[in-house]
Amino acid sequence: IREAAIDPGPVFIKLFTTTGQDIPSMAVFIALLVPIIGIALGFDAINGERSGGTLNRILSQPIYRDSVINGKFLAGIVTLAIMIGAIILLVGGYGLRMIGVPPSAEEIVRLFIYFISAVIYGAFWMGLAILFSVLFRSLAVSLLFPLAVWIVIGIPASVFNPYINFLVPAVSDSVGVQLMVARFSPYFLFEEATQVLLIPVWRGYALLTSTTTSSMLPNPLSLDQSLLIVWPQFTVLIALTAVCFAISYIVFMRQEIRST
Repeated sequence: IREAAIDPGPVFIKLFTTTGQDIPSMAVFIALLVPIIGIALGFDAINGERSGGTLNRILSQPIYRDSVINGKFLAGIVTLAIMIGAIILLVGGYGLRMIGVPPSAEEIVRLFIYFISAVIYGAFWMGLAILFSVLFRSLAVSLLFPLAVWIVIGIPASVFNPYINFLVPAVSDSVGVQLMVARFSPYFLFEEATQVLLIPVWRGYALLTSTTTSSMLPNPLSLDQSLLIVWPQFTVLIALTAVCFAISYIVFMRQEIRST
């Protein structure tokens, strides 16, 4: 508590960003857990019903076909929201009891926006898993493909930075190439939004150079300034989620469902 009081910025949300000696922070844990849960909720959404023979029975009822995929997607989002909300409330409640520092109104708003961003992040991976569930009839294939995508573009982009610096040494001091490659990763986009929302004094923004950040005072950003910085990340994540679900919707609506 004394160290948190010395540092500028909110105190309560440090519960979600403080790392231990052997365990990562809660924000890192959520960033790694949410894609797995999203993939688990979506990889058998359609082909699981098809292989079990229940899809024909559902579509034989007087319901619209799009209600099936819409219901699967919305139910998954609700499940993600409940899970992430429960984690945040449990960590916040236990931390409040331990440190005795209640959250301010701004901290509550920041946590709520972070909650929304985590749900959107999970919805992207669930939408991607549903897409493969529509495209492939095999449950194993529809599970392995989104997991492969998560390993390739979902892992921290900092893993590839040494290779980028080796291949492009002339611009290693510039963040342009690293930023261009890193922003192919949804993990990086979510990590940027998380750091801006939960660490207001953080100065590692991709649009700022090291010279600029070293000369900046460690004053916490206001809520509106944080939102101004993270809205591009929100926009890209929402767009990626919409694209995945739109492709799934179109393919599913045009598929021929036969009884097996």
